[in-house]
Amino acid sequence: MAALLEMGFRHFEFFFNTFSELQPAYVRRLSHMMQQYGATAKSVHPFTSGYESFLLFSGYERRFDDTLEFYKSYFEAANLLGADLLVLHGQRLERQSDMTQEAYFEHYHKLLETGRSFGVTVAQENVNRFRSSDPAFLTQMRQYLHDDCAFVLDIKQSVRAGYSPFQTCAAMGEQLVHVHINDNCPGRTCLLPGFGQMDYHRLLHQMARQNFQGDCMMEVYRSSFHRKEDLLQAKQTTEQLQKEYEQLTAVPCACSSEKTADTPAAGACSY
Repeated sequence: MAALLEMGFRHFEFFFNTFSELQPAYVRRLSHMMQQYGATAKSVHPFTSGYESFLLFSGYERRFDDTLEFYKSYFEAANLLGADLLVLHGQRLERQSDMTQEAYFEHYHKLLETGRSFGVTVAQENVNRFRSSDPAFLTQMRQYLHDDCAFVLDIKQSVRAGYSPFQTCAAMGEQLVHVHINDNCPGRTCLLPGFGQMDYHRLLHQMARQNFQGDCMMEVYRSSFHRKEDLLQAKQTTEQLQKEYEQLTAVPCACSSEKTADTPAAGACSY
């Protein structure tokens, strides 16, 4: 993280990777590092994302209740960082028979309400091989919950699932609150912004029509880049996108980097 701060990144999403990284003393150290540079945190990402099918959406209510209590640890960490968003993956496609769609929406809403009691919004991300990969599922979620929900658009996850990012974005409607921005080209689904063929101009116009007022976080994997110069070039791209969006809407949009809790690289997600 120190390297990112020295490179000029000032807005972060934290991907926690283990239990000890939720300890208040550790989180306060991260917060102190940000304060020294005038940086801010927008969002947190649970390391239990890959287990949410089992923990939150299996239909076993006692385990669900216990997990609601455990997720308070993420909300408390978000509070210490000054972040107000938690990114949810949800249930894997192969486990969807464990729970009806309506029951999924009800469980999500209970988690949403728990997060709100801490001042944190739980936002459903579209994720490849998860129920949330399907734009129709996202639309039905909005309808069932009467728009009392929130979404994160991840461009690469939409491409990997075989859906247009524009289709996925549209399904989220005005409940889109956060974007994981990355790039792609034929044969490569996860590149730094500006290193592929993504039509950002079209996406920004669509986001404006949906009254998007959230942030765009650069999110790629560690294998997606090799040089610090590439990160700086991607940073310039996202800053230019920020200016374009502000010209479209007169709404500030923070475009910056995601930071894992232990990997000093912009946009690096450690799974």
